[in-house]
Amino acid sequence: MNGNDKKRHGRRLLMGLALPTVVALTTAASGADVEVIGTPGPPASVIIQPAPPVVIQPAPAPAPIVIQQTAPQTMLVDSIRAREVRASAIYANKIKAPHVQGTIHQTKVKIGGGKSDVRAPMVTASVIYADEIRADSVVANDIFVRHLSRD
Repeated sequence: MNGNDKKRHGRRLLMGLALPTVVALTTAASGADVEVIGTPGPPASVIIQPAPPVVIQPAPAPAPIVIQQTAPQTMLVDSIRAREVRASAIYANKIKAPHVQGTIHQTKVKIGGGKSDVRAPMVTASVIYADEIRADSVVANDIFVRHLSRD
């Protein structure tokens, strides 16, 4: 071996040692786990193992706030004037409404004690006792009325 061959052999040996170190440092800086297999020197084998996946759970949505408007259980009034009257049962002496929906029972109704008049866009209760109802729409499961006028 002459002087040039010794220099070349020394450079090859140096490159063989430096290359795995540079590869290991480069992949280690990227955050992956690196395992170098074999002895230092060419050729070096590098196995890159990916990082395990990370699962991020989204925060649960807050529950909606529900505000229920409760209708009175029973309403006892002298008269009602409204666009719409709704109830499970209505007892009235006189109903004037173009739209009446429900089972109508034509009967004599005795209502006593109603001393007030109600005027509202919508009147809702479980049971309504009224001497007179004037509305655009009257809706109830059962309507007990003495006189019904659809005009």
